[in-house]
Amino acid sequence: MKTIDCRGLSCPEPVVRTKRAISGEKELTVIVDNIAAKENVSRLANALSYNVTVKEAGGEYTLIIKK
Repeated sequence: MKTIDCRGLSCPEPVVRTKRAISGEKELTVIVDNIAAKENVSRLANALSYNVTVKEAGGEYTLIIKK
């Protein structure tokens, strides 16, 4: 499983990095630190027919994206 750390990045960079990394992956973890990035990355994953599970801890969001 691949992990992408997008903490400290503002949109659209987390979405761009996720889109680039998701190709061919069955499971991907993305770490973001703001609500806008969480929602935008989730929206991208759903549009590409992936399931998204979000875990929040200490103001950071871990998105587990699975095919």
